Amino acid sequence: MEEISQYWKSSLKDESMRTIMNEYLLSLKLENKAERTIRNYRWFLERFFTICTIPLNLLTSEDVKEYLNHFTYGKKEKTVDVYLSALSSFLQFCLAEEYIKNIVIKKRWRPKTRQPLPKYLNEKEFAKVKVTAENVPPRDRALILFLFSSGCRSSEVSRLSIQDVNLENRSAEVTGKGKRIRRVHFSEECAIALSDYLQTRTSKGIEPLFLDNSGQRIQTKAIYYIIRKLGKMAGMKKSLYPHCCRHTFATNTLARGATLEFIADQLGHVNLNTTRIYARILTEDMIIAYQNKMG
Repeated sequence: MEEISQYWKSSLKDESMRTIMNEYLLSLKLENKAERTIRNYRWFLERFFTICTIPLNLLTSEDVKEYLNHFTYGKKEKTVDVYLSALSSFLQFCLAEEYIKNIVIKKRWRPKTRQPLPKYLNEKEFAKVKVTAENVPPRDRALILFLFSSGCRSSEVSRLSIQDVNLENRSAEVTGKGKRIRRVHFSEECAIALSDYLQTRTSKGIEPLFLDNSGQRIQTKAIYYIIRKLGKMAGMKKSLYPHCCRHTFATNTLARGATLEFIADQLGHVNLNTTRIYARILTEDMIIAYQNKMG
C-alpha cells in the first residue's frame, strides 16, 4: 500500500542520491505530472544510477554516454528517446539546484524519430461501429458516443461525475493531465444516449457518471474492454480501443473545418504541435486518395 501511495519516493540504496532523486520526483508531482510518467521516470533513473555510481558532481558526458549505451543497446529509437527525456529532465533539475555545474547530455544524442500517425476510423469504419453501438446496453452506447464525440481520454471519462455534465448545453467539465480542468462538448445523439442511460439509474448528482457492473465508478480497464468488444462485434479488422475514439474525433473535427486551436482546446493539448499531427493525417490521406485515382 505504501508503494502505491508514495510512488514519487525513490528506493535507491545510496542515501545521498536517494535524497536528490526524491527532491526531483516530488517536483514532478508538484508540477502535476501524471503518475504514470513519474513512475516511468523513477523506474529508469533508479536503474541508471544503480549501475552508474559516479558522484553527480564528477559525472561527465562520456560517462553518461557509456552508461546510456548500456541501457539502450538493442532498444527501439522511441524507447531511447524516452530514456533520454527522463535523464535529461533529471539532470536539468540537478543543474538548476546546483548539484552539477554543467549539463552533460548532448542534443545530438537524440535519435531522429518520426512521430507515428495516430490510428483512427475512416468514414466507413466509423459508420459501422455506430450502427453496431445501437444494439448494446444503454451504458455502453452512452459511453461509446461520449468518447467519439468529446475526444476525451478514458481516464478523464472514468473520473466524471453526473454533476460535471450539462445535458442541456451538451458539455462537460473534465479533469485532464496535470489536473487541468477543461470544458468539452458532445453530440446531441450522445446527450440523448446519456439521458436514456441515467434514467435506468436512481442516482444523485455526486455519483460517477458511468458505473461498472458492480455499481462502482467505472475504471479505464473496463472502458478498454467495452470498446474492444464493440470493435469485434462490428467486425473490425483492426483493434478498436478508447484512444482510437479520441483520434477519430480529432480527424473528423478537423475534416469538417475546425481549427487546430479549437481541437487542441477540446483534447486538452498544452502544446499546439501535439495537435498538428492530425493535419498530417489528412494531408497523407489526400495524397493516397489522389494516387489511387490517378495511378
